[in-house]
Amino acid sequence: MTRLVGINHVALEVGDVEEALAFYGRFFEFTLRGRSPGAAFIDLGDQFIALMEGRSAPPDRARHFGLVVDHKEATRRALESAGVHIRPGRGLDFLDPWGNYIQVVQYDEVQFTKTDQVLQGMELDLGKSERALAELRAKGLA
Repeated sequence: MTRLVGINHVALEVGDVEEALAFYGRFFEFTLRGRSPGAAFIDLGDQFIALMEGRSAPPDRARHFGLVVDHKEATRRALESAGVHIRPGRGLDFLDPWGNYIQVVQYDEVQFTKTDQVLQGMELDLGKSERALAELRAKGLA
């Protein structure tokens, strides 16, 4: 049996790729990895997000993905300033204009980890909270 190792990318259906790049570009600094007809690819270091033009199914209430950022509260302020509705609750959850449900978490608060080499390549100097380190240690990952 094979083991899951990680996620290479997530593909999001959007109504228009240019509008999606403009929307996400208002809140997140990113590098465009590449383009193809009806698609754009946003680099996340050693992973990426694919924005795919065209919607094949309606949005649902539970399917979502989590983005890891360096400063969650700065993201919150940018979303609020742009009038994006933040879902109620403890976290930072919102819907993009195409109904994609996104949760935002801060790097130092979660077990998700980039190697030092990847962080350096991304020009980031990030650490982990003691809680996140304890979670990693409990799994033998730190």
